[in-house]
Amino acid sequence: MMTGITFDPALVALPNAHFVGGKLLKGEGAIPVHAPSNGRLLCHLPEAGADLVDYAVCLARDVQMRSGWATCAPRERGRVLRRWAELVEDNAVELARLETVCSTRPIAETTGWDVPFTAEGIRFFAEYADKLGGEVAATQSDLLGLVLAEPYGVIGAIAPWNFPLVMGSWKVIPALAAGNGVVLKPSEMTPFSIVRLAELAVEAGVPAGLFNVVQGTGRITGDALARHPVCGKLTFTGSTRTGIEIMKAAAESGPKPVTLELGGKSPQIVFDDIRNVDAIADRILRAFTGNAGQVCVSGSRLIVQRAVHDALVEKIVERAQGLVAGALEKAETRYSPIISERQATSIELAVQDSVQAGASALLPLGRLNGSEGAFLSPCILTNVTPQTRAVKDELFGPVLTVQTFDDEAEALSLASHATYGLAAGVHTSDLGRAMRAVRNLKAGTVWVNRYGRSSDFVIPTGGYGGSGIGKDLGRQAVEANLRYKSVLMAFEG
Repeated sequence: MMTGITFDPALVALPNAHFVGGKLLKGEGAIPVHAPSNGRLLCHLPEAGADLVDYAVCLARDVQMRSGWATCAPRERGRVLRRWAELVEDNAVELARLETVCSTRPIAETTGWDVPFTAEGIRFFAEYADKLGGEVAATQSDLLGLVLAEPYGVIGAIAPWNFPLVMGSWKVIPALAAGNGVVLKPSEMTPFSIVRLAELAVEAGVPAGLFNVVQGTGRITGDALARHPVCGKLTFTGSTRTGIEIMKAAAESGPKPVTLELGGKSPQIVFDDIRNVDAIADRILRAFTGNAGQVCVSGSRLIVQRAVHDALVEKIVERAQGLVAGALEKAETRYSPIISERQATSIELAVQDSVQAGASALLPLGRLNGSEGAFLSPCILTNVTPQTRAVKDELFGPVLTVQTFDDEAEALSLASHATYGLAAGVHTSDLGRAMRAVRNLKAGTVWVNRYGRSSDFVIPTGGYGGSGIGKDLGRQAVEANLRYKSVLMAFEG
């Protein structure tokens, strides 16, 4: 594993372009891209209109059909993908710097986690290339029933800004492993690292034009991609509101299946039988301040049993006050800025609304000193209700709400959310209590005595209700990129 390497952002060459047909396509810059840690203007990004999106999608379809990617020996696809993983590792420093320049991710995180995690994810999905071919169905003895797995053709993918490389690869790699072509639109705020990833794919042997990257806003480029009739399936990570619009677009140009990982307002239930308050405090802190709270599964609602409330919250406050701002290109920086001034202002207004409605700021939200970027200090709100805005809405910032309970039933009631069901955490020494909570929590992922994913890929992720449809990661992510054909054969003609 690499360690953080301080670098000069001004010396990083930015691939400010689309990547279509194995080539960088530059255009007239229309969208300003800023560095979140200091607000500096990096460039103006070109935007793909409907014509370029159409070209990228149709090219991916043509290459998918004529290159043999879908029909070659599946292990050959796996071999190419594994070579891709090796190239990611060989170019890890460059990828990490591209990721850090315009995202919220410090260089210590991109070198230590984001890039290695991406490479290992490619290897994981490469191993599924020859593992999901279908099955023989149970039929009467003079018939043969087959269920054949086939790729859709072209997958339209729209990735978020909070983990550009990781989340983009989660969309692309399972689709390619299943034999599809892909057209990906990254966020216009974090457009660079995925272009370099696509270049490395071609170098590894992925046919040029099979994986294309189109830059632009959701309103123009994303909408054109979601509505394109050649896309056999769509996959998106982002807000619930945008996910609904993508479902509408898919229905109008399809219908077609969608995988949506959407918003969350994830609870963390802490029972009074916990044995190590310090460890739980560290865990809670990481869960709502990691990437400055800009994580779909951020554990932003603490629901703590009354007897342990004071001791736990005191330790969380103490730790939260130790986080400091810093330039993301510095090896020592660990805390992230908010992605934009607009987003920071939105978080501040939501906290203000919550306080005006009766919440108490045990740790007030504020701007961290010593930085030009939109760094917000962690905020802890008490005296909240289920109707408080900071409890209801996904703020996507370092804000923790605290509610207390007396018994198990009350804890589960408070954990329930009218809209979201992405993730939840349960902290207890009682296995029976933990399993009852797991059974009753309406969430796509439940962590017990931990909070956050492990470093493997076998456990799928995805939500219930307003938090989405379908799964990323795991076997399910590859299966979601396959459609199934039923065949019934009689033995006599």
